[in-house]
Amino acid sequence: MTHLSPEAFAIIEGRHADPFRYLGQHDVDGRTVIRAFLPEASRVEAVGDNGEVAPLARIHDAGLFTGTMSGPQRYRLRATFGDHVTDLEDPYRFLPILTDFDLHLLGEGNHERLYDKLGAHPMVLDGVDGVGFVVLAPNARRVSVVGDFNFWNARRHPMRVRGNGYWELFIPRAKAGDHYKFDIIGPQGEHLPLKSDPMAFAAEMRPKTASIVVDETRLPRPRPAPSDINKLDRPVSIYEVHLGSWRRKDNNQWLTYRELAEQLPAYARDMGFTHIEFLPVSEHPFDGSWGYQPTGLFAPTSRFGSPEDFCALVDACHREGLAVWLDWVPGHFPDDPHGLGHFDGTALYEHANPMQGRHLDWGTLIYNYGRTEVANFLRSNALFWLERYGIDGLRVDAVASMLYLDYSRPSGGWIPNKYGGRENLEAIEFLRRTNIEVFGHFPQATTAAEDSTAWPQVSRPVNIGGLGFGYKWNMGWMHDTLRYVGKDPIHRKYHHGEILFGLHYAFSENFILPLSHDEVVHGKRSILGRMPGDDWQRFANLRAYYSFMFGHPGKKLLFMGCEIAQEREWNHDSSLDWHLLGDPKYAGIQALIRDLNHLYRNQPALHERDCEPEGFDWLITEDADRNVFAWVRKGFDERARCVVVVNFSPNVYYNYRVRVPLGGTWREVFNSDSSHYGGSNVGNVGQVHASEDQQLNLILPPMAAVFLVPEA
Repeated sequence: MTHLSPEAFAIIEGRHADPFRYLGQHDVDGRTVIRAFLPEASRVEAVGDNGEVAPLARIHDAGLFTGTMSGPQRYRLRATFGDHVTDLEDPYRFLPILTDFDLHLLGEGNHERLYDKLGAHPMVLDGVDGVGFVVLAPNARRVSVVGDFNFWNARRHPMRVRGNGYWELFIPRAKAGDHYKFDIIGPQGEHLPLKSDPMAFAAEMRPKTASIVVDETRLPRPRPAPSDINKLDRPVSIYEVHLGSWRRKDNNQWLTYRELAEQLPAYARDMGFTHIEFLPVSEHPFDGSWGYQPTGLFAPTSRFGSPEDFCALVDACHREGLAVWLDWVPGHFPDDPHGLGHFDGTALYEHANPMQGRHLDWGTLIYNYGRTEVANFLRSNALFWLERYGIDGLRVDAVASMLYLDYSRPSGGWIPNKYGGRENLEAIEFLRRTNIEVFGHFPQATTAAEDSTAWPQVSRPVNIGGLGFGYKWNMGWMHDTLRYVGKDPIHRKYHHGEILFGLHYAFSENFILPLSHDEVVHGKRSILGRMPGDDWQRFANLRAYYSFMFGHPGKKLLFMGCEIAQEREWNHDSSLDWHLLGDPKYAGIQALIRDLNHLYRNQPALHERDCEPEGFDWLITEDADRNVFAWVRKGFDERARCVVVVNFSPNVYYNYRVRVPLGGTWREVFNSDSSHYGGSNVGNVGQVHASEDQQLNLILPPMAAVFLVPEA
């Protein structure tokens, strides 16, 4: 053994922060010295491009070798392991992966295509195939890549740090499909649990947690959706789906992405929906989180297949003319040891203070939006799904929890902003910047905020003080109207205002009317389960309520199972109860939703001015005793009109007069009491003639809605 320097021992012990300073090719006092660390090798030689073979002496039993060559040159290593001799490329002879311009953008937090540089990327450097690994860990003492390519030995591939804490290494012969993680020594010398790659494009199936190398630049590009499908004047009817429980195989196994592609888009299209929204597909460790506690924001969950398979599902949706939205979760993340929490031994992605950094309700960690690297990471993720997978929109989860520092916190349990207020200024800036980038790079795409608060101008442009979202969920409408229809009709006259109130603010935002997954779990019962009365009343109530929703201003969202009137609450561990469709009552609800969707799409009056006050006028507001409401919806054309009359009582009303905006004949284009849907077939025999003073003399069926349009 020769006398070894402290740097040599740092390599041997796996704690060197800059291995390129010692390993690889170096000029030492005019000599070209090659150093390599190859545990388990009994002999190593350096083989130059000119054919020179230089033996490297073993200077430590751990596997440290050194020797000299005649001069600087490209070389490879020839190593003997037992009876086997193999040629290896030396990772420590290659130039850096990140350019100076990359480091500049990363330092600013303005590298919007972060996914092109960070993570694991198959590449060719100096004519050699391999994978470049880059990870942010600014407070780490040492970071190594471990994986299938190095026997998961952290001493074999320590990385070099550059810029503001970006660790990188090109590993020759690593390839797509390899499993890997990062082995990190924290700032106090502590050895952290192995960390999955925050930028991984694929991951192992839970409970395993390794990241998987994917060449995401080679993913097939889904065909585009119709270019105008997200516009405010277009019909937007969203079918919200949890991929793991929409439909299952006979043995209760999940459908794969490709099996879903064969069934789901065609079904949604046949039902008349225009959009499909997936509950979060990013990789997550706990099925019961439904995807809302992700650990791999850039990786479609491996539960249902590969990234290529997910591309096939998106493509199938687009082939059917459907837009695809994803639930996106930039508000929080779980504290699983392999994830983002305490990533480099410090609170890197989260706030260190639990009064800022931990959600009390969910036990999760909150992103530090004030850190440029974190905001850059999240913005880049939003753009990633739109570019790589052709996603058409992002529904941003739990926006209220992001906007307010005191969200669900007790008095004294939160930290005010610099002005002493409760607004999360950094989160507000993050949301605005994200929306600017999304609409700037992908003008056909959109975003939607799940926000239950009265925050102003959520769906208004940033340049006039808004948050910049395309749409906002109308949670107030949902709560008010579900409360109303859940009451016995005899009591509804005392709650008449719960239907009227939503129109006082209906056009303050670009609203989506959501009957979402959150409304059919945790003891809330299914939507059908909320309906009072006997079986006839329950189903009639549901038909009237769905019809009311489709006639009301605002885009529509319906969670899977609601369209077949599922009786029980949604269970993420099993399929929807498709067998119910053997009963005419449930099949009737499905037919109703199909026809409402097609009516909504085909009648411009019902969608063109969904988000404009000029598209709506009340006709009947004060008939609380009879539980009747009537209004007119208006499109851009003068004759694009649709009158909606809803009777939320169990009584039939004859000679019910409603003044309409146009004279002549009005066709009854929809009646939720039709026997086709399970109703009693009370109605207006297809058409009604307006009187000289432009009034319609109607028969209002019980617990039902009728839609009428002027004869062309």
